[in-house]
Amino acid sequence: MLPLYPEIKPYARHMLDVDDVHSLYIDESGTPDGIPVLFVHSGPGSGCEFDSRCFFNPEKYRIILFDQRGSGRSKPHSDLTNNTSSDLIADMEKIRIFLGVDKWLLFGGGFGSMLSLLYAEEFSANVLGMVLRGIFLGRKADIDWVYQDGANRFFPDHWEDFESPIPVSERDDYLAAYNRRINGADELARMGAAKAWSRWEADCSSLEPNPRLVKHFTDPHRAMARSRIGLHYFTNNCFLTDNQILNNVSRISDVPGIIVHGRYDVLCPVKNAHELHAAWPISQVYLVREAGHSATEHALIDALVRATRDMALRFESDFNV
Repeated sequence: MLPLYPEIKPYARHMLDVDDVHSLYIDESGTPDGIPVLFVHSGPGSGCEFDSRCFFNPEKYRIILFDQRGSGRSKPHSDLTNNTSSDLIADMEKIRIFLGVDKWLLFGGGFGSMLSLLYAEEFSANVLGMVLRGIFLGRKADIDWVYQDGANRFFPDHWEDFESPIPVSERDDYLAAYNRRINGADELARMGAAKAWSRWEADCSSLEPNPRLVKHFTDPHRAMARSRIGLHYFTNNCFLTDNQILNNVSRISDVPGIIVHGRYDVLCPVKNAHELHAAWPISQVYLVREAGHSATEHALIDALVRATRDMALRFESDFNV
């Protein structure tokens, strides 16, 4: 199996003011004249991870990372002001213009796959292609599957931990119940709920237990952003109209894409990838039998690195790399 590329340091870091409230962290690594690729992180609220630059050959790619509004190193932390899907899409376009990129590849997983599709549907002329992992389409049914009824059938033991902060009388709507606690006055209750919320996704993301991922997701700083921003998006159906992405997929009919999806992805079921590919036939599907959702799994790393390698072969002559 192909491993991640070795860790590298950015050759440039930026803070970009995108409105009167938010300033986004951006960094660039790899080859300045290489194929531009934007890493669109999952979440919402996660920020870029420790290995986000490592899916790309640094001799071929100009690797661009950014932390979405309220996430990671962007400021202010976990802020919900002007924080909608439309705002994040507009931010991506502002980053492209700020960095002087003509066209770029998009690389997104989970919530990041949703944002990448939304951006491409609005700015298809600026997109070379996409590599998308663990397809999340932002529909109410997709949200309910994770946080109300669906994934809990596969991980009932971890679901008990997720529902433990919520009284039985409030369990008909876990999003509303968690939202009340995350935004409540009791600091201990807020942090306990934030960690339980984040741990649920970490526990369900991979086929085998991943203590490092659990520790990473339940870090207090990260858990608070993930829970607060995640609840903001999911209680508002990701600020999308019903089935918006698939209804507008004809806008990307000429944009090449590779869909990488774990066969046993419980958070974002493989049906999502099947539906997207059916509506976007130019795309290719790499269905990974030995994987769930997390991009930390070896089989998914192998498939994602192969996908970025295939895209590099497709576009390298345009960038002389």
